[in-house]
Amino acid sequence: MPKRTIKFTKMQGTGNHFIVIDAIKKEERLSADQIRNMCTPAFGIGADQLLMILTSKTADFRMRIFNADGSEVEMCGNGIRCVAKYLVEHGYTKKHELEIETPAGIKKPVIKSEMIRVDMGEPVLDAKHIPVRLSGRVINRAIKIEDMEFKITCVSMGNPHTVIFMDRIDKFNVAKYGSSIEHNKLFPRKTNVEFVEKIDDDELKMRVWERGSGETLGCGSGACAAAVAGVLNNKSREKVLIHLPGGNLDIEWAKDNHVYLTGTATEVFRGEINV
Repeated sequence: MPKRTIKFTKMQGTGNHFIVIDAIKKEERLSADQIRNMCTPAFGIGADQLLMILTSKTADFRMRIFNADGSEVEMCGNGIRCVAKYLVEHGYTKKHELEIETPAGIKKPVIKSEMIRVDMGEPVLDAKHIPVRLSGRVINRAIKIEDMEFKITCVSMGNPHTVIFMDRIDKFNVAKYGSSIEHNKLFPRKTNVEFVEKIDDDELKMRVWERGSGETLGCGSGACAAAVAGVLNNKSREKVLIHLPGGNLDIEWAKDNHVYLTGTATEVFRGEINV
């Protein structure tokens, strides 16, 4: 099959790095194999996820999100900040309050200078709708994984998350246990896994195993889930600073029951690739 050339922009938000494909004027179709190769440094550009920007009939723009393994997912908090920054900086809009359609619904990033604040919507806590093969709310529930017992709190922020509070996360084997939890039969659509250490009532430290991508330097929706879990487990206040390997995110679980995510987004470089 003959190859074609695709233009891309490499962006990052809190160390979460993305291939951004501008498909507003011309929709691009990529196979799972092509996305995997593009996201794998040895074969392509290297990224945690690929983001595709398209037109929308219900919002200002539409975003599709693909993990590094080629699977399509519902939402990405760091990714939507990058998309909002791209749209403004590339002249597609003069608005600084946007509506972007995602598989998890319409999300609303607001650009304020270098910071971008996103209304991530209301957290979903009912197991059936996260989804988790348990009943009711899953808060500090014990499960056995490999040779360890974990207390899990499950939250959906448009995508499924499993939050685990523990001490001294720096040397913890995130790859081993994150992968095992992601693929556990409790999670019919797999799960992202956040390992979280309390610093104080206003600050948390987090490492994340992203479904379909492995350990990454940051995860916006995961930070939102961790903040919600922090309140539910009396670990933190409703407004909290979360430290990730790739930087910091401000999260607020507000009185309107919406979770607000604030952080930066940066363009790294642009290029072309043959796929």
